[in-house]
Amino acid sequence: MAGLLVLTTACSYFGGGSKSASENQTPVKQASANEPGWKADTSPITFDWYMNFSWYTGTDWGKDITSQYVTKKTGVNINFIVPAGNENEKLNTMIASGKLPDFITLAWSEDAVKKMMEGKLVLPLNELADQYDPYFFKVTDPAKLAWYKQPDNNVYGYPNASSSPADFKKYGENYISNQVFVVRKDMYEALGKPDMRTPEGFLKALEMAKQKYPQVNGQPLIPLGLHEFTENGNYSLESYLQNFLDVPMEKDGKLYDRATDPEYVKWLKTLRQANQEGLLAKDIFIDKRAQMEEKIAQGRYFAMLYQRSDFSAQQNALYAKDPNSVYIAVDGPSNEKLDPPVLSGPVISGWTLTLISKNVKDKARAIRFLEYIISEEGQRDLYMGEPGVTYDMVNDKPVFKPEVLKLLNSDRSAFDTQYGASHKYWMEMDTNITDQWKPESVEPFKQMEDWTKGKTVSRSEFDQLDPTGNSPEGIINTKIEQLWGKTLPQLLLASSDSEFDQIFQNYLTKRNGYGFDQVQAYRQAEYEKNVEKLKSVQQ
Repeated sequence: MAGLLVLTTACSYFGGGSKSASENQTPVKQASANEPGWKADTSPITFDWYMNFSWYTGTDWGKDITSQYVTKKTGVNINFIVPAGNENEKLNTMIASGKLPDFITLAWSEDAVKKMMEGKLVLPLNELADQYDPYFFKVTDPAKLAWYKQPDNNVYGYPNASSSPADFKKYGENYISNQVFVVRKDMYEALGKPDMRTPEGFLKALEMAKQKYPQVNGQPLIPLGLHEFTENGNYSLESYLQNFLDVPMEKDGKLYDRATDPEYVKWLKTLRQANQEGLLAKDIFIDKRAQMEEKIAQGRYFAMLYQRSDFSAQQNALYAKDPNSVYIAVDGPSNEKLDPPVLSGPVISGWTLTLISKNVKDKARAIRFLEYIISEEGQRDLYMGEPGVTYDMVNDKPVFKPEVLKLLNSDRSAFDTQYGASHKYWMEMDTNITDQWKPESVEPFKQMEDWTKGKTVSRSEFDQLDPTGNSPEGIINTKIEQLWGKTLPQLLLASSDSEFDQIFQNYLTKRNGYGFDQVQAYRQAEYEKNVEKLKSVQQ
């Protein structure tokens, strides 16, 4: 079982003596500590599962082969709930009502995680496991449970895409990052493969692309694509850009204020210059992910500082039309020394957390289904699909059937609709397990993946530093994030460097006035706790 450890004494691990979750109203079939709990009851049940991602499209559970197989095997059917608009508004409304769907999956960094725990709206997974499914502790990683243990000694959520320090030691050389700077291959090569590492070369390449390719299939070329601007800023222009510039996270044990780093500010000014020269399309300030995906599929961006996994389907579509029209990763914005980027790889926090609501219709079946999808068996079922239908066993290893693999590599959307495997349902995906079955990467994806190898690091100690909730620091931090969200577009739209400097100085003044030092002191204390916590989970 790749990357999984066994926790033998659940109660002592969680502090002992904690009260179990309250009894269900209906009789519960007993589960054994030595056998997967889900096997105790496979009668039909439907859970409502809230995904806090408006872009999530895998909501057709029961229509593809994989989900049909999982339901046939476990008895569990899933009714996915996805917000139509603003995720935070939807989730906050549900929290205010005091009633949540059976399962909730959201980014671990969301303020709502703390609200749900503090409001007792979600159940401790360890208590549910103690009472209904002790086998849960045999499939979960104690390091990850320890990482998410709260002051009350309970764990309320389990992460996906999580890698502990032990995982990183074991699999680290194969880890890849999602963070890439990409260019459209045919355009980039026609321009002579310009060096875009320096501000001058970057601006020149955007200018040449716009001049040579003013339109793409009758639509204006968009010289540079970025993640969407939100009320708190833009990923591409924060941690992504800072990582490409190798801006340090800390210096001598003290957290570094990356936002004021001279190299970072210089590149923000470079982008301001790009806008002044007509090289930043207005689209990038207003487009949401759906609009961006449509434009990527049309090949309208010349370059993007983006997350490669976010445009897999569009990359496939481009490749099918013309292999030379795809996006390839190249060396992008760099610091003055032209150091290689230091990209974020898997961390122990993972990407999302899945929690079980206090309103869950069946506590036993809920924790047991969670145990199933976390286990190696569940990972194989959700990643590979149904044996004999989507894959065969070859030398004791599951291998996708040729026609299944062909569709996966040629039309991801059609693959999801028909087969539903390969992380369509990623709520608890564990790539440390599923990578053992992953087919060899093929173009147009292999080049981007390979480019990130050797540049990818773990930064687990820098996760979960920001204050949340209604604490004084949490309120201050929210104000500062929203201030940055308003300031960032203004910086890029400034008419001159002097106006940029004025806007930036006003931001720093307001930030300090809000209590930035107080937030930094909080973050520093959390960082130091994380360093110690990581030492303990490695023992």
